[in-house]
Amino acid sequence: MKLGIKIAIAVICCLVLGGLSGIATVSEIKDWYLNLNKPSFNPPNWLFGPAWSTLYTLMGISFALVWNDLSKNNISIFKHKAGVFFGIQFVLNLLWSTLFFSLHQIGLALVEMLVLLGFIVFTTIEFSKINRFASALLIPYILWVSFATVLTASILYLN
Repeated sequence: MKLGIKIAIAVICCLVLGGLSGIATVSEIKDWYLNLNKPSFNPPNWLFGPAWSTLYTLMGISFALVWNDLSKNNISIFKHKAGVFFGIQFVLNLLWSTLFFSLHQIGLALVEMLVLLGFIVFTTIEFSKINRFASALLIPYILWVSFATVLTASILYLN
């Protein structure tokens, strides 16, 4: 399979799964989240959609580059540590929205986010062993989730 097709598949999968996670939380944003005390550095709500769309796109491209490089050596990304870590961090990414928005478990969401951040770092390290550019594409994701961790901790403290 050509790289362009792998990129398209990976980006579409990341965007669709991320989008479904976002759709599931919309009603909670309008009610519960708006009534929370938030820190002064809380971004406007409209910023989260474009930010996550960009990050999911970068994640998909990154995954596809590693998938492509591994497949050249007849190695399945789904059996390689890099692919396993990517899958774990992606599931954790989607789980955070449920914990925070649907279940209103801010403390548990914070703990889960710290684990998520660890798996993003593990994924980035494993990706760097295969394709350095692919790992570089995950740096904005690390930065955003680091910021989101501080934001979540602040919301927990204020509420």
